[in-house]
Amino acid sequence: MSAFRLALPLIAHLRLAAVAALRFPARVLSAAAMSRSRRALAQLDERLLRDVGLTLPEALTEAKRPAWDAPRHWQG
Repeated sequence: MSAFRLALPLIAHLRLAAVAALRFPARVLSAAAMSRSRRALAQLDERLLRDVGLTLPEALTEAKRPAWDAPRHWQG
């Protein structure tokens, strides 16, 4: 077996690590934006929440979620 063929799994692993490292700053910024949005949501009164289709308990539950806890389809 050639050395190149043996190195393929390592190369694939390093590529995945590099992609993750490049995405990290975007994920941090996204989590910060999510945190700001959730704090703002918690400050809305019931009339404004009704406008966006939420109840106060739903909004408070959403506001308590961790910043990194976003639906998969939001994460791009």
